[in-house]
Amino acid sequence: MLLLSGIQHIAFCERQWALIHIEQQWSENVLTVEGHHLHERVDNPVESDKRGDVIVLRAVTLSSKLLGLNGRADVVELRKVANNENDNAISLDDHCGRWKVIPVEYKRGEPKPDERDEVQLCAQAMCLEEMHQVKIDFGFLYYGETRRRVEVDFSEGLRALVREYSKRMHELYDQGITPLPVYKSHCKSCSLLDICLPKSLSYNNNVETYLESNFWSSE
Repeated sequence: MLLLSGIQHIAFCERQWALIHIEQQWSENVLTVEGHHLHERVDNPVESDKRGDVIVLRAVTLSSKLLGLNGRADVVELRKVANNENDNAISLDDHCGRWKVIPVEYKRGEPKPDERDEVQLCAQAMCLEEMHQVKIDFGFLYYGETRRRVEVDFSEGLRALVREYSKRMHELYDQGITPLPVYKSHCKSCSLLDICLPKSLSYNNNVETYLESNFWSSE
């Protein structure tokens, strides 16, 4: 079982994922520190926090044998449904009625130009579906910078991406491979920039060129 949170890393960059999850390397920058601070406010497990017809669960343990992933959801909301809306809802031992399951993931910044946040949230939903034998149609991403929720539809296309990234994570992990870097504009915001060395170790540079430019003095 691999960490579910890693699916966001591999969606951003395969090399970043491998450096963290295979080589166990990590480095903080202002973005990661702000992200940890935001999650500290929600990763405080409690049994439940009931607000009317909504139960809020925090730091919920997740697992999927089909995806080979485990981890935690920041928040899972359980919304009570009407009697005629029992499909894809669960029952609770200590609460009457039926409850719809909705995952909520907290992010420090604002919506990304790609789908890395949506992929992580969808992976959480697919874990919850497998654990509770229900279908989850949507969830929410909460962004700390905008202080707003964004609803995410768990389409078949998004689910296919989750399965694809999960499979790729296991392939790289089983083979112990750290892919070579490809320098792109998003590298500038990566906390592993100084470890990854994307400009020096890109596909266009071989080892000899790197050593010559960084260690060997010219004659």
